[in-house]
Amino acid sequence: MTRQMHLVGYCCITPTWHHNGAWRHPESDAVRPLDPERYENMARILERGKFDGMFIVDLMMLHDTYGGTFEPNLRQPGQTWMLEPLQVLAGVARVTSRLGLAATMSTSLYPPFHIARAFATLDHLSGGRAGWNCVTSTNDREIQNFGGDRLMEKGLRYDYADEVVEACHALWNTWEDGALVIDQKNGIFADPSKVHYANYQGKYVKTRGPLTTPRSPQGSPVIMQAGASDRGREFAARWAEVIFTLHSDTAHMKKFYDDVKSRVQNGGRDPNHCAILPSVDVVVGETDSIAQEKADYINSLVSAELGVAEVSNAIGVDLSAYPLDKPLEDMEITQGARGMMDIILQGSEGRTLRDVGYIWGVRQMAPQLIGSPTTVADSLCEMFEAQACDGFIICPSLTPTSYSQFVDMVVPELQRRGVYRKEYQGRTFREHLRQAL
Repeated sequence: MTRQMHLVGYCCITPTWHHNGAWRHPESDAVRPLDPERYENMARILERGKFDGMFIVDLMMLHDTYGGTFEPNLRQPGQTWMLEPLQVLAGVARVTSRLGLAATMSTSLYPPFHIARAFATLDHLSGGRAGWNCVTSTNDREIQNFGGDRLMEKGLRYDYADEVVEACHALWNTWEDGALVIDQKNGIFADPSKVHYANYQGKYVKTRGPLTTPRSPQGSPVIMQAGASDRGREFAARWAEVIFTLHSDTAHMKKFYDDVKSRVQNGGRDPNHCAILPSVDVVVGETDSIAQEKADYINSLVSAELGVAEVSNAIGVDLSAYPLDKPLEDMEITQGARGMMDIILQGSEGRTLRDVGYIWGVRQMAPQLIGSPTTVADSLCEMFEAQACDGFIICPSLTPTSYSQFVDMVVPELQRRGVYRKEYQGRTFREHLRQAL
């Protein structure tokens, strides 16, 4: 079978999450961020487009890095307050039947038993469509909301995360296949010989088990990961089945792709079992000029100042003391999340902090593809056929319009070219990802 492109829809349970001016657009559904139907409708659109999955980002704090206050992130709704994603996905599971359903949960904040039980439950409720976006957390304010003071030292967080994932797998494996017998005639509901203790003991983590949730349809959720640092890439090479990455152009995508795929292979895993999906923002119209008009209008709604606050949040450094119109390369910013900072610096020569804030507000440093279905498909296929990716995380400028227009206009063009599925071949999230990767 010809290599097939994989698509995952990006989402947050908050007003806006990728384009900070989208909530002001007259077509935006961001004015009802607490309505579950909003997210159910997005999921239906993605499933109609045969997407592999829907991926929900989560944060465990109100951002207050910029100026030491959360005021800029509440006055204008950037990626800020959020509902708990697994509960939302449990509802989404009832209105979909094929779409993978992935949510973020931090190894730094939650114990393995909670993580394992939560995702096993979602996997049951969805019939085998659960995915775990496995993150380590980068901001001390998150752990302070859980009663701690500081996160582990940066170099140890992935060591700890390795043990959390190992412990989760030990818990998921405490129930063998066929442990649930449900034999009414003979009065046997479960076979105790097929349920075991985990008794996992690591340097940092331990758990007894068994898990209180029977073995789920996939056995374990699909593992997603987004680490960009060297240690994050090592972690991804060991565990990730989907890597969500962020790059400004094809050259940087290709460099990341080749590096991580080689790490996966060197670690003894099949590189085809790790889909690398960079994020892209798409604005599509019937013609290139119509698409450009749409992009110009929605981009005019962006707040560059809010974008700078969001960059502060992303790298964990207060940028409020830096002049907005000073070139970025003239600033000595040595702290913060190194992987994210490297991404922000890609192609930033001559840009001011205000410029970077505007770009972040528009597309969070991902490429913004603007054009007709043919033009957008050309761009996607160019990156895909250059072996710079295995598909894409589709980040909508405007919800639900960006999703629906992509599904109705770009997906048929990709199908016509033979690089994207016309129908689902499997039922589970993992089966979708393994299809012709």
